[in-house]
Amino acid sequence: MISNNRRAFSLLVAIFVMVIMSSVSILVMSLSSKILQNTTAQYQREQAILLAKSYTEYAIMAIMSNDRVNTTCLDKIEAEVGESGSSDRGEGYRVRVSIAYIGDANVAGCTNVLSSAVTTPQSPLNVLINVYVDYKDINNPNISNSQWITYHRRTLQKI
Repeated sequence: MISNNRRAFSLLVAIFVMVIMSSVSILVMSLSSKILQNTTAQYQREQAILLAKSYTEYAIMAIMSNDRVNTTCLDKIEAEVGESGSSDRGEGYRVRVSIAYIGDANVAGCTNVLSSAVTTPQSPLNVLINVYVDYKDINNPNISNSQWITYHRRTLQKI
């Protein structure tokens, strides 16, 4: 027969082990939650970087296919990636592209021609492309009122 002292000791050991195990469980859950949030933030940033690169290439293609002499000036491109309105819910991205021309390119109607003193006959036109990709942190519990996170990429390109 087990004495009362042994039963009490066994009960205390069982409670102590349960407290230790629950503390370890809470620690593991907390760490996994933080890892998930960091992974999500890193994924959103990588997507913004890829979108900025893509829209830089898209802007270069649009500039090269645009008839700069006979049509209006191509000085900005705006887009929303994802479903319409999804960027406000943190599920999409807003992209804004600003284009400034450097050189004597006879660009019709452009007020954003920076200078013609830095070009040569071999490179009559350069463009300065600023791409801004805005997104909201999907981990924020109040995402509709959260601030926009902006990734900016600037590119100088010969045309």
